[in-house]
Amino acid sequence: MKSWIKRSLAGLFGAAVVVGSLSACGHRPHDGGWNAASAEQMAERRAKMVARVADKLELDAAQKAKLEVLAGKLSEQRSALMAGAHPREQAQALVAGEKFDRAGAQALVDQKADALKAKAPEVVTALGDFYDSLTPAQQQKVRDFMQRRGGWHRG
Repeated sequence: MKSWIKRSLAGLFGAAVVVGSLSACGHRPHDGGWNAASAEQMAERRAKMVARVADKLELDAAQKAKLEVLAGKLSEQRSALMAGAHPREQAQALVAGEKFDRAGAQALVDQKADALKAKAPEVVTALGDFYDSLTPAQQQKVRDFMQRRGGWHRG
């Protein structure tokens, strides 16, 4: 295959991946999901998640407090990542013209990467503090959960 054909196909594939990824991020379930939730709804959902994990792992008060810190840090990181225009609008802007906006796509990727990098040390520290506070049995439950890849099921 000629090199220009290979480059063109690679470019089209890359563009399709970027647009598909951004479109997937912009998908909203019928109830609005996390994207449409108010700050109060987000706090309520986070509290339910913390309560559910605390119940499944049988956390004591100190461990639950560390889990709450972790949940707060993850929420802050998510907010920083989702700042700006809606992901679907960002993806549509990249393909609005005759040509794919490569510079805009790279700027968007850089913006999201910077948002992740800025908050990552705090999240890693909070995650480490929480995990290290767990007993060996609780740590095994976490590893088992991750191995199943499906999560804890109700019931």
